[in-house]
Parts: sequence; structure tokens; C-alpha cells
Amino acid sequence: MLSAVALAHAIHAGRLSPADVAERCAQTIRACEPDIRAFATLDLDTMLARAQEPGLGQTPLAGLPVGIKDVLDTAGLPTERGSPIYAGYRPAADATVVRMALRAGAVIPGKMTTTEFAFMKPTQTRNPRRLSHTPGGSSAGSAAAVAAGMLPLALGTQTAGSVIRPASFCGVTGYKPSFKLIPVPGLKVFAWSLDTIGLFGAHVADVAFGAAAMTGRDLIPEESDELPHFALVKTARADQASADAHAALEAAGQAAVKAGARVSVIELPPEVEALDEAQGVIQSYEAALAFADEWDRHRDGLSDRLASYLADGMTIAPEVYDAARRTARRGRYALADLFAGHDALLTFSAPGEAPEGHATTGSPVFNKLWTLSGAPCVNVAGLTGATGMPIGVQVVGRFGRDKAMLGAARFLERAITDA
Repeated sequence: MLSAVALAHAIHAGRLSPADVAERCAQTIRACEPDIRAFATLDLDTMLARAQEPGLGQTPLAGLPVGIKDVLDTAGLPTERGSPIYAGYRPAADATVVRMALRAGAVIPGKMTTTEFAFMKPTQTRNPRRLSHTPGGSSAGSAAAVAAGMLPLALGTQTAGSVIRPASFCGVTGYKPSFKLIPVPGLKVFAWSLDTIGLFGAHVADVAFGAAAMTGRDLIPEESDELPHFALVKTARADQASADAHAALEAAGQAAVKAGARVSVIELPPEVEALDEAQGVIQSYEAALAFADEWDRHRDGLSDRLASYLADGMTIAPEVYDAARRTARRGRYALADLFAGHDALLTFSAPGEAPEGHATTGSPVFNKLWTLSGAPCVNVAGLTGATGMPIGVQVVGRFGRDKAMLGAARFLERAITDA
């Protein structure tokens, strides 16, 4: 995989140029894309031309290629959202985060595949770690492109588990920031209380660098002698995790202790556990409204699975939705109290290795709670299951304390590497 930090340092130091990196990515894309199929739209000529622009190497992103998930609007490229309804659609404006990336010096090679409207219908993309297995969803193309070394950074989105889960399946770092840290205008909304834009990179330092460069925020962890205190949490759904996932979580905890951290095994308060069920209600109710136009005017263009899901969402009464929102508020308060005694939570990223076959993108069962909480999360890579496929572990931080959470995740990443 390509380290965004290492490449940016080399460009800023004059050892490489943006054109050098763009050409390297283009060569890898040409070699790997026929098998991986991570791109919904590919425009290498435009990427290579922009990489030649004077001064690009001195920008925050140093002219690095950044993949854009195809639910984010791009004026210069089609935005098809994984749906035939939007075949050939070209928005008049870039999504805010796309414009932020371009202002920071990104070059864009194309749009990355997404499941239909970032829901559950699998994409054409294959897992670079083993082509016969799913890369996860919905940010399949973004995770796969980084895992295959085609790109150093890619943007994804998460409404339930669509950053953390594919990152775990593909063996890359996935960062879901605190809710609303990255602005969402220009994102095709699925559920406005949940949709969160995140990043994929090779390592924790890479996603921290990318997010800091795009947002202008102080997100890069500082070196510190302070050792984190992790709370290891298996949640009430631990029985849905495979033996491999349990082993990976235990190994991560042991590596953290060996590196000097404290790890306490805890159970979540009922108010926090209740976020899991509330997330499903909120997502379904909001999706039924967010896709009102597609339902009313283009229903034949929806997959049977999505159409059935939206129909179910229409049966949820407003008072049930409002009750779920109150549950969410109570859960967030309870989670904030939990962080009074811990620096970060350590939990499952996914139920296990990426499932074999391409009929499913896997389950977000270990992600939904944390998405509704609004808390920042990172999939930390480096562990594998019994068949050698990646299994990540998830670090969860306190809302709005993304830099501290990224620091704890970087500590754990190093501990796993050194174990």
C-alpha cells in the first residue's frame, strides 16, 4: 500500500514530484483495475495533467491522488450513485468535501464504486486480498483501491458501517470522523442524522494527515509518553462475532498491554446499547423520506432490496422515530460519561473475515451503534483470521476528540505491529 504521509514528505522535500506519484498510481491502476474493478469512472488523463500544475507539490496534500466515492457530487465527472436512475448524471457543482480536497492540492483519478445509493446491493468490486471474497460495502471501491496500492487516499461514507467494515475486510485503515466534522453538502443523502464522510489510507497516520490537510484542522497526533487507557467492549451482540474476530480483539488488547497501555474489560450501559436498535429506526425512517422522489418517479429503477427497505421505512410512525431520537440523545450522554475514565474504546470492526462470494457486503452489526453515537472511529489493521484474510479492530473515541482518538489508534497500530 502507499503511505500518503511518506509520499507527501518526499514531494515536499523535492525527492518526488506530484507527477511522479500520479504516474506511479496510474501504472498500478492500469495493472490492477481489470481484476479489482474499484472505479465507477476512471479519468487518468485529467489526473496526470493536473499533477503537472506548478506549485501543486507545496500544497497541504502535495498533489496526491484521492479517490472519490460515487455518492459525492463531482462537476467534472459523472455521479451515478450506483444506480441506473442516475446513469450519466453530471452535477453542476462539486460536493463540499471534493472542493476541499481540490483546494488542498488533491488530484482526482476518478470515482470509486459504491453500492446502490450506499445501501446493500453489492458492487462489481473485488477484494484485493482475495478476489473471491467481498470487499465490503458501501465504500467498496475506496477501500479496495487503497488496499491494492492504486491510491494513497480515498473518500468514503458511513451511514451504518460503510467505512469501518470494508476497511476491516480489505486490511486498510478506515477513519469515520466525529459526526459533521467533514461537511456533507453534495452527498446523496441516505439518512441525514447518520451520514458521515470518512477516509481510507494505509495507516492511521495517513488518514490523520489526509483529514487534516482537507479540513485545516489539527488532527495529527503528537508523540507522547502518556500511555492510553482502553476500555475493551464486546457489546451485547458479541455472539455474532466469529471466533477469529474474538481472537483478533483479544490479541489487540494483549498487544496494547504489552506496549504499556491499560486495558479494562467493561460492559456498555443499557442507554448506550440501546443505540443499536435506535439506529435502525432512524436510518429507515429518514431513508424513506430522503428517497421520496426516486420512489414516486423512478421506482422501477430501484433494486427490489432497496424498494422493500424504503416501503418498510414508510410504515414507521413519526412518534416512533422521535422516540428513537430521544434514545439516541440519552445514549450519547451515557457514552460521554463512560469516557470520563477511559481514553478510547476497543471493540470489533466486523463479525470476522470478509465473507466468501459477492452476494453480500457483510454485516454492519458492530458499527451501527457507534455511527449513531456520532463518535469518531478508526479501523486498525494488522491482524488476520484463520485463513489469512484481514480482521481489523475498532477504536472509538469521545465525540469531538478526534485527534486524541487517532493518537490512541496509532498507539494500538504500533503495538500490534511490534507484538
